[in-house]
Amino acid sequence: MDVHLRDLRYFVAVAEELHFTHAAERLHISQPSLSKQIRLLERELGYSLFERDRRTVALTAAGDALLEPARDLLNRWDAANAEAARRARIAATVLRVGFQTSVAGALYRIAVRRFTAAHPGWTVELKLHPWSDPTAGLLDRTSDIAFIWLPVPDQQELTCETLRTEPRYVVLWRRHPLAPRGELRIADLLDEPFVALPPSAGVLRDYWLALDHRTGHPVRIGAQVESPDETFEAVAAGQGVALLSAGNAELYSRPGIVARPVVDLPPAELAIAWRADDGRSVLDEFAQAARHATRACPLPSDATRA
Repeated sequence: MDVHLRDLRYFVAVAEELHFTHAAERLHISQPSLSKQIRLLERELGYSLFERDRRTVALTAAGDALLEPARDLLNRWDAANAEAARRARIAATVLRVGFQTSVAGALYRIAVRRFTAAHPGWTVELKLHPWSDPTAGLLDRTSDIAFIWLPVPDQQELTCETLRTEPRYVVLWRRHPLAPRGELRIADLLDEPFVALPPSAGVLRDYWLALDHRTGHPVRIGAQVESPDETFEAVAAGQGVALLSAGNAELYSRPGIVARPVVDLPPAELAIAWRADDGRSVLDEFAQAARHATRACPLPSDATRA
């Protein structure tokens, strides 16, 4: 019999979550659709994969026997598909550049313009990634090279070069008691609710919560966001304060929000990065274009503090 890879993905998701609703959310499908597909798969196989009642889901002995081979098959397929796609991209001379914020306005445009002028046969694809993917597509191989903020999870798997540093600012609602002050220290913010990156951002989430500078003081999370736009909306709604680079504080400003430097925090690092196991010379050539663009783009002005 032939079983679709999609059905194996559904089976593995339910087996790992042991909860149909959670598995459906992970797969971005409805719970009834997932339940129907699992029943069809069991009918096709001729045996039950799960024992379930209103409260619990558990693997049957047959399901347990199938789980590891199914995982292995999916992993090998994903790896083979990624390698095939990588080779196709090389043949098509497409460079995928990931990023997360519109840092310094013209930085990306200048880098792309300089690179394509030197490599007229190449096409550059810019792709915006949410904060839940702090490597901007590098680790899941949807980007070849990326502009990222350091630190990131699994950074040892990447080649990272810091392009520039920016002071860290805090953004607050304009009527916040701390808003009239010209500058702040992290001690001023310890009891404030913070707007946080998703947990999947790992060490980058911790960095923007200034965990290393709290001397053990717990963090209050007022909201969780996926992008700078969501960050400012949460701050404007009074859900918390947020740390940002000076450039992002300037570029994504909103009426009714003020930004103040946090003078005792080390600056944020913007880097150009690619996978350490990708030795293509075109990546270093794009990095050179990014270095040039960084020199051509001025650092954020003091207008951020207005």
